[in-house]
Amino acid sequence: MKNTRKTKNALITGSSKGIGREFAKILAKKQYNLVLVDKDWENCNTLKGDLESEYGITVMTFVEDLSMAETPLKIYSVLMSKRIEIDILINNAGVGIFGKFSDTDWHHEENILKVNIVALTYFTKLFMKGMIARKKGKILNVASIGAFQAVPLQSVYAASKAYVLSFTEAIARELKETGVTVTALCPGPTDTGFHILARGDDKKAFKRKKMPTAKEVAVHGYNAMMRGEHVSIHGFINTLMINVSRIIPRKILAKLAHQKMRVHLEDI
Repeated sequence: MKNTRKTKNALITGSSKGIGREFAKILAKKQYNLVLVDKDWENCNTLKGDLESEYGITVMTFVEDLSMAETPLKIYSVLMSKRIEIDILINNAGVGIFGKFSDTDWHHEENILKVNIVALTYFTKLFMKGMIARKKGKILNVASIGAFQAVPLQSVYAASKAYVLSFTEAIARELKETGVTVTALCPGPTDTGFHILARGDDKKAFKRKKMPTAKEVAVHGYNAMMRGEHVSIHGFINTLMINVSRIIPRKILAKLAHQKMRVHLEDI
């Protein structure tokens, strides 16, 4: 990867499929050299070849497990040794699980905390400092509309996204007038396969209504990031629901969310 400052570099976690893959395509088209981080070797390297061939950019891949505490520093150290400065950081990687907290496996919940919270926070910490020094940079953290309320049957996942939202809003304020912006992207259910992975092999529950595509969400997120928005909710209905929810008691919101999620659970 070229390290001259005439180039632009972006790092994307969870980049082999879904929203992360679409972010990679958008940034490649904008002539950013890319650092792709994902556990999926095959999809990650296929994407690397496709983007390099189509857009003439340089793509570096890291096939790593973000639940491992040392992974962010490992990647950061390699990039610094090559004098590769990151202009855009997209913390997209996320994992989830569906079911009653009393019944789900702790290993999965622990991975949610490690990937959705710890890795995201560490990547932000590491790359933010260089951006501040250069007085330029953009960070996008992928949260969820679930960040705005408790979500029974996705309790740990939704709580992890609430952390992402709160963390992003706080540091966005801290970074005011530094030239660095931080954006929390809050999509609703998206046609990425994530919900199928979170629930095992069930494919029915989230097909009752048409979901936005990963490309639509990524385009929305990219535009919000480039405008320097602190929080961006994808979709008119999602935005309306969240604004209305601000005047509804949280106990009632949790009850409504539980009823909705139980309908999906019964489809298994």
